Amino acid sequence: MPTLLTVLASPRGDYSISRALTSSFVEEWKKNHDRGAVITRDLYQTNLPFVDLPWIAGAYTPAEQHSPEMQAALEVSNELIGELKQADDIVIGTPMYNFSIPAILKAWIDHVVRINETFTASYEGLLKGKKVTIILASGGVYAPGSQMESYNSESAYLKQILGFIGLTDVNIVLAGGTSGVDMGKTAREDLIAEFTPAVTAAAK
Repeated sequence: MPTLLTVLASPRGDYSISRALTSSFVEEWKKNHDRGAVITRDLYQTNLPFVDLPWIAGAYTPAEQHSPEMQAALEVSNELIGELKQADDIVIGTPMYNFSIPAILKAWIDHVVRINETFTASYEGLLKGKKVTIILASGGVYAPGSQMESYNSESAYLKQILGFIGLTDVNIVLAGGTSGVDMGKTAREDLIAEFTPAVTAAAK
């Protein structure tokens, strides 16, 4: 049974453009995978601690030698990595903050980029053969050829870090211009409609 992992990284709830577009992606994916399962990981509904010393020690220590503190530190990481391994397709809905990723998405990345789980000691990615779609909502417009294109460090970073763990089939939908909605210059529905065709095409 095909499985889609949906990762949500916006704090805006029902006001979020990235969440709305990700929802459209999920609905289209379901239409194309009648018996597919969807795992939803809302990072703002997850107790997501930052990586600390017990986490690092546990990651580099064989499981049979883990202390109770190491086991507790790696519990969330194990769950998140399990979701990634189970998924055939992955969609990440995220905003852009200061030209890069939100801190909560970086925390998720730090939990899932883990030696002997998602990459080897020789730096081979272990999560191969999966398709990733990133829906990236931003206040400015960073589309190729735009004046602000070079400021978008988020796309390059996400492709780099996902590729490091074997996720090399990555498609990014840039949904720029959300500041127009915030300032009342653009209707939210119009902006969502503008990017929905690219989102639904990516879900096929």
